[in-house]
Amino acid sequence: MADVNRGNRPLSPHLQVYRLPIPAVTSILTRITGHALSAGILLLVWWLVAAVSSPGAFATADWVLRSWLGFLIMTGSTWALWFHALSGVRHLFYDNGLGLEIDEAKRGSWAIIIGSVALTVLSLIIFVIG
Repeated sequence: MADVNRGNRPLSPHLQVYRLPIPAVTSILTRITGHALSAGILLLVWWLVAAVSSPGAFATADWVLRSWLGFLIMTGSTWALWFHALSGVRHLFYDNGLGLEIDEAKRGSWAIIIGSVALTVLSLIIFVIG
């Protein structure tokens, strides 16, 4: 028999109600950055293949890579690479039973976020400006 009170009961809360803890956000971002690195790798491989193909192909690929869109993709890929690498280091600590307490996990997550942004800025300073 159908539940007649179904419309009066509250529905189970979803992501709009719950605030994800920062370790969960960084865990999700680790998976996303792992997949997003493909965009930068494809652009870089296209540029390298064009370099050995012909001067015209290289000119086109180089123009795309040096455009604002290419710069944006490569900057995002640099951040994703640093974020993913730092998350991998955190998981090495997790595998050894370190950093598993709630406060330690929060500090580690913030360290990954701040560290990845700082290392991306440092990479841009070294490779683009310098």
